[in-house]
Amino acid sequence: MSGLIVPPGQGRKLVTKAQDVTFKVTAADGSSISVFEVIVPPGFDVGAHTHTKSQEFFYVLEGELELLAFEPAERTTDTWRNWESAAGDKAVRATAGSCMFVPPGTPHAFRNASDEPARMLFQSYPSPDHEHYFDEIVEIFSAGPSVDAEAVRQMRERYDVNQITPLRFEPPVLPNLRSATDRTA
Repeated sequence: MSGLIVPPGQGRKLVTKAQDVTFKVTAADGSSISVFEVIVPPGFDVGAHTHTKSQEFFYVLEGELELLAFEPAERTTDTWRNWESAAGDKAVRATAGSCMFVPPGTPHAFRNASDEPARMLFQSYPSPDHEHYFDEIVEIFSAGPSVDAEAVRQMRERYDVNQITPLRFEPPVLPNLRSATDRTA
């Protein structure tokens, strides 16, 4: 059997309103894990969630992300940003070289609170669950001008994603810049 070498920038790419995902290693390659390179834009928050059987690994390649992977002392359903574990754990600001492993049943989340895109390597077991998940999310996001929240909820349920707090994509608002001709002397 031979290995698989995927050069930089190569792999099947899916572009959504909220993320760019490049498939690097898949079930079609004979792998029991799926590996993706993900560009996380400013303002994207995956929302806290758990998986019953899936496990995941995240490795920050560029930029920074807020990461959370623990059971909070109290789960809230509006946001995970203020969660704290009974031992005092809080979400961390993760920069290039940081990683997060998420075993089944562990609440976890990530968001890009910066004003620059972040790039991460994402591994999911078992393959091909997240491969199908990303294929379907592209279909849902491209179905119209607004995202069908119920379709997203049903899809996430099918792929072992038990949502606790909402997925959000709130890109930063750029200042309203005036042109040089608009300025008064």
